[in-house]
Amino acid sequence: MEPLTYRAAGVDIEAGDEAVRRIGPLARATLRPEVLGGIGAFASFVRVPPGYAEPVLVSSTDGVGSKLKVAFLADRHDTVGVDLVAMGVNDVLVHGAEPLYFLDYIGTARLDPVRIEAIVAGVAEGCRQAGCALVGGETAELPDLYATGEYDLAGFAVGIVERARIIDGAAVKPGDVVLGLASSGLHSNGYSLARRIVFDVMALAIDALLPGTGRTVADVLLEPTRIYVRAILPIRENATAMAHITGGGLPGNLPRVLPAGCRALVRPAAWTARQPPVFRALQEAGRVGDDEMFRTFNMGIGYVVVARPEKAEAVSAQLTAAGEEVFEIGEIVAGERGLELA
Repeated sequence: MEPLTYRAAGVDIEAGDEAVRRIGPLARATLRPEVLGGIGAFASFVRVPPGYAEPVLVSSTDGVGSKLKVAFLADRHDTVGVDLVAMGVNDVLVHGAEPLYFLDYIGTARLDPVRIEAIVAGVAEGCRQAGCALVGGETAELPDLYATGEYDLAGFAVGIVERARIIDGAAVKPGDVVLGLASSGLHSNGYSLARRIVFDVMALAIDALLPGTGRTVADVLLEPTRIYVRAILPIRENATAMAHITGGGLPGNLPRVLPAGCRALVRPAAWTARQPPVFRALQEAGRVGDDEMFRTFNMGIGYVVVARPEKAEAVSAQLTAAGEEVFEIGEIVAGERGLELA
């Protein structure tokens, strides 16, 4: 019997080294002044930025889910990294935290340095959009765990906020205005249902046009998740609560930041005429009910800001000036904690 090697067992150390060589410059381009040292040590070092009296670190971990299946079909891997960053940084942003640094994990059946570079280029782009540093990560070649040609992603975001300025929704009260920021599309949730409709019910190919959108299936389904950091940071002190609209949609996410005795009354008519057309295409083709749509997809609202009525107009104007499309989608009323679609 020939002597066994790690490569013969399915793990290519040389390919791993080549991937590291390719992604090092991408990560270094995102570094902030707080990052100590470079890429490649056993751990990363990030100091607390100056100016905080009582700094609190805020962390989140998430993935991209079955949106990756679309990337595999399209053989397009340069956008899912943006999604990975978005899912983490938008979450820490909800609590008033400025994203500080990010780490990623890539598990794959076979380590392809070119593909890894494309994925991490997306991660680095997401970090640039969020203003955080990509300080490290892990790439694991696991041929016994993943199907050939597939991979999974996990991301870890850490932000920082002054303790006295943490936003947890406790200040929300009836009369507050609910502002919705437009999503770019499906973002990174609801893809099990979306893929079932597009590929099974509609029987579309990945390069076919998705009816009603004027774009290909790949372009629509791989549209990156919007990152709201730069628009939100300047207005966060005027927010009583914020929510990132992910899995569970508006009904599953906005109530998470409401105190007892407060209920969100949301009017879809305020924005649905301007929502991305993918939602109508999926609903009509899949004959999906309204309630199921709203608890599965973001339905065109990717992020919510709750503000006092006397501040809502100014907050909306500031967000619009920052490039966001903003809708006044409802208000907070007295009642059992939850959300009602009017």
